[in-house]
Amino acid sequence: MRHRGFSGGGHTEAWNSQPRSLGEPPFIPSAGPGGLRTVAMQSALFPVLALWLLKAPQSGPGAHLAPNNLLSQRHWGRHLHPHTVPGRVRPTPGNGGPDRPSDGQLDRPWLRPTSEEGAHRAPNQPPAPCWKAPASPPKGPPSNPALEAGVKRKIATEAKVAAASRRPQVVGGKGLEAGMGLQTRALWSRPCPPSRPPASCLLAQAAIACGNVKMKHVPALSDPGLTTLYLAENEVAKIPAHAFLGLPNLEWLDLSKNKLDALGLHPHAFKSLTRLKRLNLDGNSLSTVPALPASLQELKLNDNLLQGLQRSSFRGLSQLLTLEVEGNRLHDGNISPLAFQPLRSLLYLRLDRNRLRTIPPGLPASLQELHLGTNVIEEVTEDTLNRSRSLGVLVLSNNRLQEDRLAPRAWIDLPKLEALDLSYNRLVHVPSFLPRGLRRLTLHHNRIERIPGYVFAHMKPGLEVLHLSHDSLREDGIHGVSFLGLRASLAELLLDHSQLQAVPQGLLGLRALQVLRLSHSKIRHMPLNSICDTRVAQDSSLISTHLEDNLIDRRRIPPTTFSCIRAYHSVVLQPQQGEGESA
Repeated sequence: MRHRGFSGGGHTEAWNSQPRSLGEPPFIPSAGPGGLRTVAMQSALFPVLALWLLKAPQSGPGAHLAPNNLLSQRHWGRHLHPHTVPGRVRPTPGNGGPDRPSDGQLDRPWLRPTSEEGAHRAPNQPPAPCWKAPASPPKGPPSNPALEAGVKRKIATEAKVAAASRRPQVVGGKGLEAGMGLQTRALWSRPCPPSRPPASCLLAQAAIACGNVKMKHVPALSDPGLTTLYLAENEVAKIPAHAFLGLPNLEWLDLSKNKLDALGLHPHAFKSLTRLKRLNLDGNSLSTVPALPASLQELKLNDNLLQGLQRSSFRGLSQLLTLEVEGNRLHDGNISPLAFQPLRSLLYLRLDRNRLRTIPPGLPASLQELHLGTNVIEEVTEDTLNRSRSLGVLVLSNNRLQEDRLAPRAWIDLPKLEALDLSYNRLVHVPSFLPRGLRRLTLHHNRIERIPGYVFAHMKPGLEVLHLSHDSLREDGIHGVSFLGLRASLAELLLDHSQLQAVPQGLLGLRALQVLRLSHSKIRHMPLNSICDTRVAQDSSLISTHLEDNLIDRRRIPPTTFSCIRAYHSVVLQPQQGEGESA
């Protein structure tokens, strides 16, 4: 007598009280007396059994892996793999298998069960995250291979029995396959299979680095533990709105050197990144500033095609500390005076390599460092920096500045300005009215011919570093009072690559001087008391003195010229012009 039994919450099919697996061929009764009745009963019960298997209650061993429960699992670490057999543990592929994760992937959080799901998922079963639906459904939806094989054998057997009994082939196979199709289509109607990072990516506990791997789109990731994502130097041209929905705790995102433009970058692509602190978009083709999360602290937009900065460009970015927009198409006419108004916490601003003729107005009062190198700035007016009371570093190198276009009160009253870079400009003498608290002044590669007397006298505590290399200084352009105000503070003085024919006056009074460079000039003589004052028995603070590549005849240097220097090897005298290296 044929009967069906069930063991516990699992599914055990019994024939003559002997259990068998789903993949095992079913027992086929004979077609003798009573056989057709048995077949008819089998045909009627089989669809019910199949539907029961698919819709079984979620209880007992293996119930958590039933198909209906798949849709309630979370993405990337909560979904079953699309090819996982419901109710069975999917075997781990061997080494080199197409689905086997790399060693680095095994360290990722999304490939390990969390504390709440560890008891409900097979330990070697990789998850399947995704947010993007497939372009077209698969031809054959994934299913249970054992169940499917048993169904096909059952259909074939019933067809043979029906043919032998000369009755129509009305069996449960078609309905069963239809039921399976509905269920598996439900599985595939969810978001598509995962888009894992390429194998060449570097994976760490909370970071993924996929630099220069020819990636064309952002992988659909879902990992709450991921904080750093590096996708620089790829070919990403489009980022949809949902690209980062699965990374709620991302803090650092690098998309530099890709192919992003204003059309390819969705306006709300970064909206979900509410904890993002650092964003690098250097080296793309963006013409406008995208919408950004309020949590951002560092933003890099260097080497793009920005056509301007509007009042709304940085709306809501009150926590931004660093902003870099170097190498764009910014000029005086396309930067709004209110563009920087929302940036109440900004400390560092980089606007190098644009087309600015003046310093942009409306700079934040919190600003501490401003870079405006390689523009076409010709003047600095009095009111440009009057609100920048916290400014400590100002870089205006590689511009078109002349001393008569610098307003007398342009920066003299900035109390915290300590470093000023005016290199590679058109200055012919050291500018007057320098900031009182200035500690470092860079003036190399200008046309400076002289250092006016008392030009540093108002400074307190005084300059520590003065660079005047590659200028046009002559000995008559430097006087005894030229360094007044620097005698107790100046530690580094660079006067190399100049037109000097003699050691300049005033050096003896620089008691704190440690580094002196007078090389690559036209100095011919080293008179007594030019470097050391032989009249006083006091060591010099000099630790590096460069006089090479001049026209000095070393044989005529007085023996006591460098007597105050404790380490004689710190004086560099060779080679001199016109003399061999071995001289």
